[in-house]
Amino acid sequence: MRIVKIVLILFAAALTGVAGVAWTWYRTPLTLPSAPYDFEVRSGATLSAVARALHQAGVLPHPLALVALARWRGVDRTMKAGSYEIDAGITLPQLLAKLTQGDVTQTALTIVEGATFADVKRALREMADIGNTVLDEPDATILARLGIAEKSPEGQFFPDTYFFPKASTDVAVLKRAKRAMAERLAAAWETRAPELPLATPYEALILASIVEKETGRPADRPLIAAVFLNRLKRGMRLQTDPTVIYGMGDRFDGNLRKRDLETDTPWNT
Repeated sequence: MRIVKIVLILFAAALTGVAGVAWTWYRTPLTLPSAPYDFEVRSGATLSAVARALHQAGVLPHPLALVALARWRGVDRTMKAGSYEIDAGITLPQLLAKLTQGDVTQTALTIVEGATFADVKRALREMADIGNTVLDEPDATILARLGIAEKSPEGQFFPDTYFFPKASTDVAVLKRAKRAMAERLAAAWETRAPELPLATPYEALILASIVEKETGRPADRPLIAAVFLNRLKRGMRLQTDPTVIYGMGDRFDGNLRKRDLETDTPWNT
């Protein structure tokens, strides 16, 4: 009986000690290798693996500190992948909240109106936080990876500012911009005017891009679009400079010459 009492006393003492350690871990700000401290949670990573990595980096006093708290709260399977940034003074519960709420650091890409695909690729290459997986591939390969059936990537990406978790890939960024364009183009095509001399939404996109490059004045675009539509109905050439300039590529120096207008390219109208 006496041995049982001793065992119970030791067990209670052990529990008290564990509870004390846990309470200290719970309230004490974590020690960071640097402030702010950045780390990444990869897709598919387990909570235990992340806890071990943070322990090895000196952030957690023990991997069990994070794992036990997450399991006690029932959120051990709700950790979100992404890039995280934590500041000095953060506590264990605050860290767990960031991980389970997906409070990731973000980076932004802006696609401006009228940007060519070369412009978009250049912008992505300049972003150190975006992984380059396809930018150096031929355009045809990139289109296949993005599921785009058209032969040209031009106009396929909606001009807007997109926010992404750091360490996103170029494919993820391009797919989102492509999806935004597809949704808006489909909506515009559904409300198109009757007897429009355009067979597909993609043809409408091409004409809209030409109109946009023809003038910088939004008020002039309906008139210019009407002129082009009338020429298409009559089987005339569009005779618009932006198509010539696009066909010239890097050779365009700001001036159009007669020989440029007469040079045959796939885009010269």
